[in-house]
Amino acid sequence: MTDGAVHDGTSPALPGYDLAYQGKVRDLYVPEGSDLASADAILMVASDRVSAFDHALEPPIPGKGTTLTSMTTWWLRTLGDEAQLAGDHGPGGDALARIPDGVAGRALLVQNLDMLPVECVVRGRITGSGLVEYRETGAISGVVLPEGLQDGDLLPEPIFTPAWKAPKGQHDENIPFSRVVELVGADAAETLRSRSLEVFAQGAATAASKGLVLADTKLEFGRDASGAIVLADEVLTSDSSRYWDADALDAGRVESFDKQIVRNWLLAEAEAGRWDRQGVPPVLPASIVEQTAARYAELLERLVG
Repeated sequence: MTDGAVHDGTSPALPGYDLAYQGKVRDLYVPEGSDLASADAILMVASDRVSAFDHALEPPIPGKGTTLTSMTTWWLRTLGDEAQLAGDHGPGGDALARIPDGVAGRALLVQNLDMLPVECVVRGRITGSGLVEYRETGAISGVVLPEGLQDGDLLPEPIFTPAWKAPKGQHDENIPFSRVVELVGADAAETLRSRSLEVFAQGAATAASKGLVLADTKLEFGRDASGAIVLADEVLTSDSSRYWDADALDAGRVESFDKQIVRNWLLAEAEAGRWDRQGVPPVLPASIVEQTAARYAELLERLVG
């Protein structure tokens, strides 16, 4: 990670912490007097901001940060993989005492990891940008797929389709596995692929037991102080994953529990000539904001009960 705080007024000032980095939807804070290079732990705050097609959008989605943080925490415990957390985040845990009241419920105290420059995307079904690439090349990230696949089709088996994490302001780029090897080394690349497929398999099985289909997900990993590769950032949330209602899918409909509502509205605006997909995106209407917030909340309820 590198320092790159952007103080645009959307990230709150927190007692005892300095804003070290502001992303499109998450902010990183470090203890006062430290920086991202020296901090022993980092406060990762999920905002209510929403992004799509690599653009930050307005207005925010109410409750989104709390919902996604709850989802990440639940998944980490379900997966038995809480290594990124710094301290105990359970009731009365020491980590909670270090989280300021202003961001309670939407912040996690995490290890200061050396993040790997690869977005680890796993796809169980073909849709979205993967479908676009498949129609152009017959493959996704170098993985050749059978002919004739249609939007939403189940793949023969889940596939690892990584992307290079572009610097802020640039578009991420799908890359073949050989490029991952060049970026992080052969052993680390294999670890990223195998662990990503394991997480997806666990996530898909759990989702299926709740009447949900996990179509795809994006995971990130970093190295801890010992060099071990650790599952990091948000995990299997409605921002990083596509969830569909299983019953609706069986009936031939796709009902999403993610920000597809936002994507679909933006695509409609682009098709109508009201947005060129390059400049400042149009403001989301209240109805889209409300629908998205409701779907996020419903997914959390479906998963956690």
